[in-house]
Amino acid sequence: MSNNANVAAAIKEVAHKVFGGYAELLRMPHTARFSIGSVIACMPFPMVGMTITISVQHYYGNYALAGALTAIQAIATALVSPLLGKLVDIYGQRQVSIPTIIVWIIASTSLVTAITHHAPEWVLYAIVPFMAAIPPWGAMSRGRWARLLRGDRERTDRALSLSGVLDECMWVVGNPLASTLAVISGLLAFSFTGMCVIVGALMFLTERTTEPPSQTQLARNAGLTRAQYREREAQQAAALQEATLEGNTGKSKHSRGSIWGPGLIAVCATWFGLGAFQSAAGISIIAFATEQHMKQYTGFVFACFSLSSLAGALVYGAKNWMIPLWKRFYVCLAVVNLGIGSFLFAKHLWVIMVIYLVIGVCQAPTWINGNQLMLHLVPPSRFTEGMAWMGAMNSIGSSMGSAIAGVFIDRAGSHGGFTVVTALAIGSLLIALTGIRQIKSSTETPTLTEVEV
Repeated sequence: MSNNANVAAAIKEVAHKVFGGYAELLRMPHTARFSIGSVIACMPFPMVGMTITISVQHYYGNYALAGALTAIQAIATALVSPLLGKLVDIYGQRQVSIPTIIVWIIASTSLVTAITHHAPEWVLYAIVPFMAAIPPWGAMSRGRWARLLRGDRERTDRALSLSGVLDECMWVVGNPLASTLAVISGLLAFSFTGMCVIVGALMFLTERTTEPPSQTQLARNAGLTRAQYREREAQQAAALQEATLEGNTGKSKHSRGSIWGPGLIAVCATWFGLGAFQSAAGISIIAFATEQHMKQYTGFVFACFSLSSLAGALVYGAKNWMIPLWKRFYVCLAVVNLGIGSFLFAKHLWVIMVIYLVIGVCQAPTWINGNQLMLHLVPPSRFTEGMAWMGAMNSIGSSMGSAIAGVFIDRAGSHGGFTVVTALAIGSLLIALTGIRQIKSSTETPTLTEVEV
């Protein structure tokens, strides 16, 4: 009995270390409501593409049409997300989210009606871009955490890790759920997704005590116009970095009210690369498995990567890291990029699975570190915009990566696809290094979220 008691105590201690910090955050007033609500409302991201693909193939028998529609939806989302993020920062979360949700509901209802009634293809092409009307729930949730925990680096890091954990759970659940429901009925899949949007939005938007003030509100409180307020904020941000940044970096960029410095450019370009080589890896793995007559196991391989990433997010967020953020960012990024780049040399599908299991623990931390960098690279009132740009670049990269890899796969098989993957992974890592000076210096100075406005 004593041995069993010791084992139970050890398990309890480990669980407390891993989950205790997350539980503490969720016990804070109102936090569970908006953080869980944002994840529920985000279900269109993992579900819509899969639902469109299966539904269109069922009613039209055309994979090319399904692929074209999902690509258009992904590109439209990538283009619209930064705009929505900017509008949220300017006017407020509720003011932008409510009309955006209405547009999405009308678009999704129209699309499923058109598909089930076998409407002309041009009708589908006309409707699907409006499916990009998805509020930046993840960025808005992280903005609330940043505001609540302003100046508390340890708990802010853990909160962003928690957001990463919830995001991973969403993707782990969303893709298989979408495929299951869509096979039964496209109408059922779209209806379920719509209910998630409505329920999640109600949970998130009715929780108003944690909503960050918009630029309009802050400017009004300060007796300034929005332009004057943005200029003042830019000057404060530049002053925080003046001691460590090159003179022309902070002044020339921030004095014009722009968020685009070398660090942010490097991060967004890196996120483009992440999306490109990971989507290219996905289609290349399918081709590789098909060549080895193991296509039925591809879902298991991808699931291993997702589960490993989820475990990495849980453990990473539970630890109070003393290693500087910029070092953690580059180490995790290098593990992911070089690991996936090594697929080129794999001779068996199970080798790829093992590599995924190993490097997956750095996948979610890479995203978490990128989110944390935004707290240092952009002013707090433009955090949502910065996060939206990261997501947009990743989406654009995903669309382009799979398309490029597909061309090479048609010509040279899976080896051609993996060659593209390796080139994109190494290129992405090299691009990330171009911003190391500002990324390092900005994380070693007080965070911009500490600026009093």
